[in-house]
Amino acid sequence: QVQLVESGGGLVQAGGSLRLSCAASGRTFSSYAMGWFRQAPGKEREFVAASSWNGGYTAYADSVKGRFTISRDNAKNTVYLQMNSLKPEDTAVYYCAAEAYGLGSKVRAGYDYWGQGTQVTVSS
Repeated sequence: QVQLVESGGGLVQAGGSLRLSCAASGRTFSSYAMGWFRQAPGKEREFVAASSWNGGYTAYADSVKGRFTISRDNAKNTVYLQMNSLKPEDTAVYYCAAEAYGLGSKVRAGYDYWGQGTQVTVSS
């Protein structure tokens, strides 16, 4: 069982930056791939970024490539999402998720555990 708690969301102006954190419980965190997804009002939850169990593989949605960076610190059981050059269309609830297979899927159904989400609002 893995429990995930996101933090770091908030209100920021367009062009600004935020860093989201996701703290995980459980001794097996380092074996899980981690992903970030987001859901805007009235829209489906969509993939944002993923990291394999050791950070050796990362993947990004085209809409955030070059602006967002996923990283992880297995010693702290934490995964991060650094978000730069934020745009109003990045406004959403951001969720972190853990994937037992370890490789870092872009598919929502590939993840086994989910956090409760943190709101990110980007004003124009």
